[in-house]
Amino acid sequence: MFSDNKKSRGLSSEGLKEQNKIAQGTTITGSIEGKGSFRIEGKVEGTLKTAGKIVVGKTGYIDGEVECENADFEGKFSGKLVVKNMLSLKSTANIEGEVIIGKLSVDPDATFNAKCSMKGGVKTLSDERGRGKTKGEKTA
Repeated sequence: MFSDNKKSRGLSSEGLKEQNKIAQGTTITGSIEGKGSFRIEGKVEGTLKTAGKIVVGKTGYIDGEVECENADFEGKFSGKLVVKNMLSLKSTANIEGEVIIGKLSVDPDATFNAKCSMKGGVKTLSDERGRGKTKGEKTA
């Protein structure tokens, strides 16, 4: 009925287009590792690592450590969050802990109580004559 080509057409060889969902009312405790994206509507206590994107819905909650490429939060997070590219916080998001990101987008009314570090994007300031500032003076 299905050829092998049709079955694998929508998936990359590494499974990065796979969608994993943790439904509302579900609690997972421990370590989760994947290559695809995750949608969290339930609760995760522990470690979650993926090369894909993490979306935490309004009912979602993560307590622990997360490492991912991109993340969108509408729900809650507590712990250490490492997002290599873009972290987007919607108005209902509540983030606490330590956050290391590439880029950050925060909607009004989002709660962001975290120690935050942005990787990359540090540029040397130039004075009016076009010369760089002295060594060590940089801006983010």
